[in-house]
Amino acid sequence: MDEKVREKARNAIKNILEAAGYEVGTLEDPYDLASRGDEFVIVLCSDDPGEIADFANGNFRLMSGGVEVTYRKLLFSPDTGTRADGCIVWGKDEFARLYGEAALAKVLSRPFSLAIDAGKRERDAGRAVPPTAEVEAEAEEEAGVIIPHLPIRIKKDAAVRIAKTQGTVALKFMPFWLYSYRSSGEQVYKDHRVPFDAEGEGGLNAINGLKFEMDAKSVVEEGIPAGAEVISPRITQEEAREKIASDVAEGLTQKIRIKQVSGDAISYEEKVLKPDRRGIDISVRQVYIPIWQVRGKKIVEVNAFSGEVLSSPMAEGVEIF
Repeated sequence: MDEKVREKARNAIKNILEAAGYEVGTLEDPYDLASRGDEFVIVLCSDDPGEIADFANGNFRLMSGGVEVTYRKLLFSPDTGTRADGCIVWGKDEFARLYGEAALAKVLSRPFSLAIDAGKRERDAGRAVPPTAEVEAEAEEEAGVIIPHLPIRIKKDAAVRIAKTQGTVALKFMPFWLYSYRSSGEQVYKDHRVPFDAEGEGGLNAINGLKFEMDAKSVVEEGIPAGAEVISPRITQEEAREKIASDVAEGLTQKIRIKQVSGDAISYEEKVLKPDRRGIDISVRQVYIPIWQVRGKKIVEVNAFSGEVLSSPMAEGVEIF
């Protein structure tokens, strides 16, 4: 692959992945690294058989926060029929479809949900599969768009009973920003040393900006029921990142009081020490929470994951969990 073509391909793949909430940077040429939360993907754009073989057979050691992490390999190759064991392969068809979908989502200000292994499934679709796999494929076709979300544990009938009202029932997926942070560094003033080492995770409502506890391990990335409505976020990823960083910095900020003695006079100096924004690492990933909305004489909304009733329905403007 010509280097100019490769560079264009890398930029295009980066646009697709960033539209889906990944952060993309160069690992080492010719490899790129995409990360989203605790998900890591090593990317190669190539049509060279030797380079592809090295990529498929090679082992990479990725460290995050001092801990070795698992990863997947994504290969984009314009050559039809390219295969690479252990890799997700995107060809020209996958590239054209995903690039177009990402561009359209950006134009319409809609969320773009990416199943990173879509290319692999489509390439396997033409081969003979056992009956059980055929049933699974048919079920997948009946599902709607693939998005990262909390699974639906509360069924429609149960939601109506919880809502204690009758009416039209609709399934909606509310956008949230799942985040994790790690802070490091310290401030020293005279004899006082204030460390800012901390880490944590949580969720940020992408509509009203409220924060709440959320377990990232519960999130699944699979098709949602056909006909369900996916709500667009009002708070962008960058806005969420800055709000989280600001909240973390505020929570770690400390006010110290220093006693000073000069002869018979005693005075106190107050000093506010806050962490440097550059010392706060924020990882943000978009996820969705399923909501059953029951519209009758009143609107009641039920969290389809936890079964909790929202204290203020989404249709009325603000939703609080």
